[in-house]
Amino acid sequence: MSSLLLFSVIFGILLTLITVPLFHKSTKESPSSFSLFKLIGSALIFTFIIFGVYYLTNLDRNVSSIWFFLLTATIIGTVLSTGKERMVKGILFLGTLIFSIFLLTAFLFNADEKFNQAKMKEEVEIEAFDESVTPASVPPQFARNKMKKAFGQVPNTSYYELGNLQIQKVNDQYVYIAPVEFSGLFKWIKGKETPGYFTMSATDTSSNPVFMDTPMTFTPSSYFHQNVDRKIRNAYPERIFYGDVQLEINDEGEPFYIQTYGEFISARNGFTPLGIVMIHPSSGEVSSYTFEETPEFIDGAISPEAVSLQNSYYGNYIEGYWNSIFGKTNVKLPSDEGTEANVSPVFMEDGAMYYFTDFTSPKEGVDSMLGYSLTNGRTGKATYYTGNLEESYMDSYGALQIIEKKFIEKKWSGEMPILYNFYGEASWLTPVLDSNGFFQNYFIVSAANPEISAYATTPKEALKKYKVALQRGGSSVDGSSNAEELSITGNVTRVFKETSGDYVLVYFLLDNGSNYVVSAESNPLSIYLQEGDEIRAITLNTGEEFLPIKELVIENLTN
Repeated sequence: MSSLLLFSVIFGILLTLITVPLFHKSTKESPSSFSLFKLIGSALIFTFIIFGVYYLTNLDRNVSSIWFFLLTATIIGTVLSTGKERMVKGILFLGTLIFSIFLLTAFLFNADEKFNQAKMKEEVEIEAFDESVTPASVPPQFARNKMKKAFGQVPNTSYYELGNLQIQKVNDQYVYIAPVEFSGLFKWIKGKETPGYFTMSATDTSSNPVFMDTPMTFTPSSYFHQNVDRKIRNAYPERIFYGDVQLEINDEGEPFYIQTYGEFISARNGFTPLGIVMIHPSSGEVSSYTFEETPEFIDGAISPEAVSLQNSYYGNYIEGYWNSIFGKTNVKLPSDEGTEANVSPVFMEDGAMYYFTDFTSPKEGVDSMLGYSLTNGRTGKATYYTGNLEESYMDSYGALQIIEKKFIEKKWSGEMPILYNFYGEASWLTPVLDSNGFFQNYFIVSAANPEISAYATTPKEALKKYKVALQRGGSSVDGSSNAEELSITGNVTRVFKETSGDYVLVYFLLDNGSNYVVSAESNPLSIYLQEGDEIRAITLNTGEEFLPIKELVIENLTN
């Protein structure tokens, strides 16, 4: 607070000296005395205005941030002054005007710098997903609804409301975290501190939210000196921040608020993320880290807003600023279907969090995907995947449209579509919610072949059905991009047949101890398989418990 007051006093005096005429021409061309009272009064007014503006907006306190006040002051000072004083203040006005134009037009000239700063490593396709791992696929809206219904666990419930949702890995478990926030000024005055936060599994829709009793004083919904944004700004008055503060908890359940900081690309335009500022919400202790120094428990060091901005730079400015407005050559637009600032946080098999975004064509009415990006949540480093250039991939909006049409009578809709490589096929995995925001199923659809799809109440069950749907559709189901084909022979010791939609799945156990599954859609004669049959088959070594059969011959079957 003292640094803001000093900043306000210094620039309040400066603006006063620029605005108030210090001399004027008398009849004898000699300087006359001026009113000390007028100077002091003007300085107090300017100081109060600057203090109020910077306190309320939390603006950075770099000299360049005062440009509008300087421009206004030099205009007024030039108009009110006379003689040589007017000439001096006129020169100040011209200099300030040029500087203001430079600040306001920087976006016209720094597009190449923005693109180079956001440039991503390019690859063709993401690695195949390990089907033995359950993806973090509980939709945030559903998790939020369950947390609201569990709000009775919070003491003095009427004082509070649910804060922003954040996905995180805690003790090797994927969970949603949401702080309890004040619902207004008077509730803050009465409550003084928030009671804690909710946590809920991000992989299991049947799990229930758990309230963690951890009082917090410095929060986004607190006021005045206890507001977490203001506390961070007072600790780092000249830092450039981008994005909202986010709650992160360590493996012991201790909460921290973090915010991404960086620097302008040029003038006061653009943003390059450099690290985080972290604050303990109980003690108010503030510390700063570069991305390389970030504590291990923090998954989302770079804010989703900063990632969305980088995606915009990369997609729009490949040929400069004006091309992004008119020609749009090679322009690709980031999707706005993400769950946080147009991006969706996902956890990959390595346990790291990434922000997912798909890119589409700027041409209206086209739902083909041009590529997709994954940005590491800790380092901010991004990879752009072009996809198989011989195939046309449907974008996330197209996947949501398919779900809407599939369940049009029930008025269900998809949320948080994420592109995975399932069985070597680029596929959209999307949770489906009803009109009240409650979870109904998981829907998987091929990005290259939208007619191939499957859905079930769990991700693993949906994958199981999707595998069969791929076999029916003639796609190569290989579990990974390099699955080995194996020729097998043996005697069938157990058989189980299951109806799945309009087709039959045949599961069987051979005398070699291995389990297999075959679809009657792709191998019609498999419905006659029974115990004791000798078979020859070609299977794919996917590493799963039930290996998929590509071709099947029943030796003793009479055609």
